[in-house]
Amino acid sequence: MDEALDCCTLHELAPADYERIDREASRLRSGNSGFAQWAAGYGVIAHDALTQVRVSQMVSSLIRNGRLPDAATGYQRLKAADRIASAGMWLVPHMTYARRVRLDGAPLEAADFKQQPEGHTGGSLNMVPAYVAYLALNALDGHTRSWMMGQGHCVAAIDAVNVIVDNMTPAHAQRYGLHDEGLSRLAADFYGFAIGPDGLPATPLGSHVNAHTAGGMLEGGYLGFAELQYVHAPLSGERLVAFLSDGAFEEQRGSDWAPRWWRPQDSGLVSPIMILNGRRIEQRTQVEQEGGESWLYRHLRLNGFRPIGLDGRDPASIAWGIWLMESHHADATTASTTAHNPLHYGIARTIKGYGFPGAGTNRAHNLPLAGNPSLDAAARAEFNNAATRLFVVENALRDAVEVLSTHSAQLRPRERDHPLANRRVAAPVIPAFAPETVGGPVSPMDAIDRHFSGIVAANPALRPRVGNPDELRSNRLDRTLDLLKHRVYEAEPGVAESPTGSVITALNEEAVVCAALANKGGINLVVTYEAFAPKMLGALRQEITFSRQLVRAGRPPDWLGVPVVLTSHVWENSKNEISHQDPTLAEALLGEMADAVSLAFPPDANAAAAALECAYARRGRITALVVPKREVTSVLTWSQATRLAEHGVLLLEGSSATAQVILAATGAYQLELCKRARQRLAERDIESTLIYLSEPARLRAPRDDLEATRVLTDAAIAAFFPSEVPRVLVTHTRPEPFLGALRRIDTGPRTTEALGFINRGGTFDIHGMLFANRTTWAHAVAAVARVLAVSAVGLLSPEELAAVEGRGNPACLR
Repeated sequence: MDEALDCCTLHELAPADYERIDREASRLRSGNSGFAQWAAGYGVIAHDALTQVRVSQMVSSLIRNGRLPDAATGYQRLKAADRIASAGMWLVPHMTYARRVRLDGAPLEAADFKQQPEGHTGGSLNMVPAYVAYLALNALDGHTRSWMMGQGHCVAAIDAVNVIVDNMTPAHAQRYGLHDEGLSRLAADFYGFAIGPDGLPATPLGSHVNAHTAGGMLEGGYLGFAELQYVHAPLSGERLVAFLSDGAFEEQRGSDWAPRWWRPQDSGLVSPIMILNGRRIEQRTQVEQEGGESWLYRHLRLNGFRPIGLDGRDPASIAWGIWLMESHHADATTASTTAHNPLHYGIARTIKGYGFPGAGTNRAHNLPLAGNPSLDAAARAEFNNAATRLFVVENALRDAVEVLSTHSAQLRPRERDHPLANRRVAAPVIPAFAPETVGGPVSPMDAIDRHFSGIVAANPALRPRVGNPDELRSNRLDRTLDLLKHRVYEAEPGVAESPTGSVITALNEEAVVCAALANKGGINLVVTYEAFAPKMLGALRQEITFSRQLVRAGRPPDWLGVPVVLTSHVWENSKNEISHQDPTLAEALLGEMADAVSLAFPPDANAAAAALECAYARRGRITALVVPKREVTSVLTWSQATRLAEHGVLLLEGSSATAQVILAATGAYQLELCKRARQRLAERDIESTLIYLSEPARLRAPRDDLEATRVLTDAAIAAFFPSEVPRVLVTHTRPEPFLGALRRIDTGPRTTEALGFINRGGTFDIHGMLFANRTTWAHAVAAVARVLAVSAVGLLSPEELAAVEGRGNPACLR
């Protein structure tokens, strides 16, 4: 067949091409009974002439390459896939509407249905043929590919098919199975809202992909992140099939940049499959409104993709598409050129909710029937009639499952154990860091740069990815950029660029953080302005919560921790107006569970390097580091820095046991002002102790058993913060969320004060920012006077006190 026809769908063919393909399909059917039996389709699954010709070529190629023993075996497996797909489409509506499932296919009665049905039925129906296509191709050529699904709300398709083919995690296998009892329990559990006494879900079934979904690696609850991640996920030699949403493609900016990042030299084979059903929740997609498939093809080509038209209702068509994309990408991998290679992209055209009543309407998204079958006889009859068209006799279904169960014969893992879902990364070599001398002015970001580039150089087997929204050199990562280079199509002479560069640069925080989060087989770093980091929160939180689910499931993730460095931050980005002065991400992460994410504020260069080491040692976790890029005084020895990174808190000066007041700082500039405040207190014969809180969440009250493993004990906290000693906390963040998280050291408003960002900013210098937010050293001294119930008059000069009270010249506090 002509290569040009590889990219078309049947309705796009010219009349002459259509006639030629139809004749070829007719010839194939008449000359091969096995082919003809498969080509006849099954139930609502039909194979058009173009798919028949394409599949014939695929099977012939697999035989030539030794992947299939003969054509009969290939068509037998494809026939089995049709029946499994039909059974999956039969089971999905049962999960939405029914609490009883009957493998004999008998009609369900009113009592067999849920009183309150729920489910993302249309999208799940569309996902069944796609997921079965993935299983079928694995059985055809003996490769267990990895898979990722962006539309996590379509999990019913995955769970239904996995139960049918016995591809389950232990939690599912204990509860579900291919028998009436197991399938009925599956349907009843789906949106059953069961909760245990511990407040955790009482069943392993979720409304989205979760830790118990066999092979699941991304929740997909926030549409669009799979589109940003899939191209960065597989290492060389690995294969990934990514199931994507047409609505997410057009809404998530950056999803059409994937060709900018994929390179055959250092990337695995990726097969993106868009489920093009043309509908969102309540309306048509923009793609559909702009002109549908033809418009989308033009858009994709302009962005460096090579679109391939597929029949989204037919698992064989999608399996062929994956095979073709891998073939083209594998050819590019073996080529010696580093020229731009287009990324092939499958467009699986279908109707939302295909195969069931309500298809193609807004109803298809959730509850496609016009009524509730438990209450409405007409709706009940409509359900039973539709189920009959999808039903597969039990013996035939079990035979089909047996045909696709080729894992033992092909010596390959089951799909639940695909490589990307089971990352095991060896501990990296961490070269010794030459610590900075205490007392010298050094940029902590320079230390991050020096240590990270050394770690990368010491671990050539770990693929690096650096997520960079904008200015790597401005953020003092010169060594990193010179070593790894911006990833571009064509390098500009004299600039740190390369077609195979490891720095993913795009002014889209979600896109660049996803590049690092996806690279779980390698080593990663994300660097961004703190004020713009909140745009990363959705992606980070999805990763944090899914990793925690895996821990609960007894399968803790084993990829290297990902450091996310927030720099050019609130206090030092004072020159750029209040839009650049925002600690929101740090505050949001302070509210997440401390066992799943670390938030640290290293105060100097040595602390920053030690925190980076800890970030990589913490498996399956995100570590956010709030790091100054300007030069600050080095205050910690390497020994102190490593202790701070390990425990999150460090006594720097004085003794808590004898102090009249505790000064506790979180943030480099906050530490500097607390040191100056302590000096003034000493001059006024007030004994104080200075504590640095690098990881404040370690001091919070644990909210469950997992978080309790991460926070400090009462005894450890009491050693730093005796309850009878008043304290002033000076924080990088807003004081309210900081105090809310640290209730264990909050002794009440009379004896505890917190200073921090109070939403005041502008075009200032650092002193101006501190003064505007009432967080200078003098404001800290005034706060000490309040918690000690003494007059500030004796602690500050009249000029200083006037400035603190907003009556005098701020310059006197510099």
